[in-house]
Amino acid sequence: QVQLVESGGGLVQAGGSLRLSCAASGRSFSSYAMAWFRQAPGKEREFVALIMWSTYYADSVKGRFTISRDNAKNTLYLQMNSLKPEDTAVYYCAADQSVLPYYKNYARYDYWGQGTQVTVSS
Repeated sequence: QVQLVESGGGLVQAGGSLRLSCAASGRSFSSYAMAWFRQAPGKEREFVALIMWSTYYADSVKGRFTISRDNAKNTLYLQMNSLKPEDTAVYYCAADQSVLPYYKNYARYDYWGQGTQVTVSS
């Protein structure tokens, strides 16, 4: 069992930066694949980034977002730079022990946080 709590969302102007955090509690954090998803109003939840022994990114965020984790602190991060209005969404962290190869499918993940709102103004 893993509990996830996101923080760090907010309102930022286009071109700005935010860093999201996801604090995990439970056992064996380092053994979990950790991901970020986002959901804009009226849209499906979409994959943003994944970290296991490697990292994977959605094309829409590649080069602007960086996913990382600190296993000693049981924390997942998402550094978001060069933000665009289309990045506006609720951002969720997710965890599971086995997500390959369908890691972009949100149904593959068993554990979710409550989400944090990111709003990018133009």
